[in-house]
Amino acid sequence: MSDQNWERTLLEQLAGAALVEQRRARRWKIFFRLSWLLLFAAIAASIFWRGEDKSVSRLTGTGHAAILRLDGEISSENDTAEKMIQGLADAYADKGTRGIILRANSPGGSPVLSGMVYDEIRRQKKLHPSIPVVVVVEEMCASGCYYIASAADKIFVDKASVVGSIGVLSDGFGFTGLMDKLGIDRRLKTSGENKAMGDPFSPVNPKQEVVRQQLLDDIHAQFIKAVRDGRGARLKETPDMFSGLIWLGEKSIPLGLADGYGTVASVALSELKTDQTEDFTPTDDLGSRVARRFGVAFGTGLKSLFDPRLF
Repeated sequence: MSDQNWERTLLEQLAGAALVEQRRARRWKIFFRLSWLLLFAAIAASIFWRGEDKSVSRLTGTGHAAILRLDGEISSENDTAEKMIQGLADAYADKGTRGIILRANSPGGSPVLSGMVYDEIRRQKKLHPSIPVVVVVEEMCASGCYYIASAADKIFVDKASVVGSIGVLSDGFGFTGLMDKLGIDRRLKTSGENKAMGDPFSPVNPKQEVVRQQLLDDIHAQFIKAVRDGRGARLKETPDMFSGLIWLGEKSIPLGLADGYGTVASVALSELKTDQTEDFTPTDDLGSRVARRFGVAFGTGLKSLFDPRLF
């Protein structure tokens, strides 16, 4: 009889423990569901309020400076060109926009993406001549960033900002000597004598190096033309202006690479006559970041063959 009572007691204890665990798991499940719901609600509310604020400015036309942030490397990984082009379109579409300020802090990057943004700024300026586009340089606006900045109406700097670096580079490594020491035999097959140009595991081909240098020179010429067209008569050219050198902000103004000193707040007041600013820089969602990382992983091999950069 005592054995049966012991077994019954044990079963009751086990059943009670299982019930407690189920209740605990259910409470945690409800907690996490509520947490996710609150998070999504907060995101939705922020999007709604942002859209509501913009719609009000479109109706009232109270006036603000539209801010676009150009931060970090100019690359497809950062989606730089798409963000800048979309941000420009949104800023121009807002009836409250008195002018656009590009808040620049970038060392440069892709010449293709830099050229795309430069061309879009010039195109939009022709469509909206009454809305000025100015650049405010924070720490750095070099190379591809300066390519983009030269499309603006004016460029403002801090005395210690870094600007310039009007040049192009394409770097890489050669492993043929190491391969010889390790006894590694490269077995590369191509159809087309220049298909493997820039391959780090093959010996340097003088003819291909000439072609590679010509590509860099052509891109450099495009960069120089963009700066000359954008800055116009303000540019005081020197023999080393297009050599890739950089200058501090205080030295860039006499050279015509910049127009004066200023911050976002001071430029909004002095140039756009408003103390109101609104950030129009598009932001990434999680899905976009994941998708872009997959694209980068698949595209790296081909890109490494010839990857010119404006920094």
